[in-house]
Amino acid sequence: MKRLSIVRVAAIALFAFHSSLLSTYAQSAKSVLDKAAATITAPQGIKANFKMSTTTGSTSGSIAIKGKKFYATTPQATVWFDGKTQWTYMKNNDEVNVSIPTEAQLQAINPYNFIHLYKRGYKYTINTAGKDHVVHLQANSTERKIKELFITIDKKSYQPKQVKMLQGKKWTTFDISNIKKEKLADGQFRFNSKDFPKAEIIDLR
Repeated sequence: MKRLSIVRVAAIALFAFHSSLLSTYAQSAKSVLDKAAATITAPQGIKANFKMSTTTGSTSGSIAIKGKKFYATTPQATVWFDGKTQWTYMKNNDEVNVSIPTEAQLQAINPYNFIHLYKRGYKYTINTAGKDHVVHLQANSTERKIKELFITIDKKSYQPKQVKMLQGKKWTTFDISNIKKEKLADGQFRFNSKDFPKAEIIDLR
């Protein structure tokens, strides 16, 4: 009986230690994400350059962010999002699609949207790669459109350098550079039809 009790106590102690270790590990990953989020949530706004790569090709562009609002431009399209409504101007056919985007759709366009994702519905692990932290997020629910994310964060500045995400069976990678704070007007995040007088407006809301 004594031997059984000792084994049981040892097993409970080991389980408690393992659980504590996992909890500390998760907190460490969350702490890194919190610091990364803080670097890109300047009240006045930030600007950065990015390169987006998928299995079918790649494109480069720039993005301006203020809270949940963003304005992104590439050679193919320009996107405005004012926190609720999104306007996507396609340059090849002079067409603007107006929509209310989902969480997954926002992440597919805005590499920084992870700062609104990670606080709910994901579990974290963290690794080191040279001068960077690499945080791996996995969705807790199969209903999540974005199943996984790998976020590479500079150890010194805590600025995000790369966001890689899995949506369905497709991986998309954003490489981010030249992050800088800048005072941005709220009007920059809304489409102005006067600037595109010949564009066809398609309302998908």
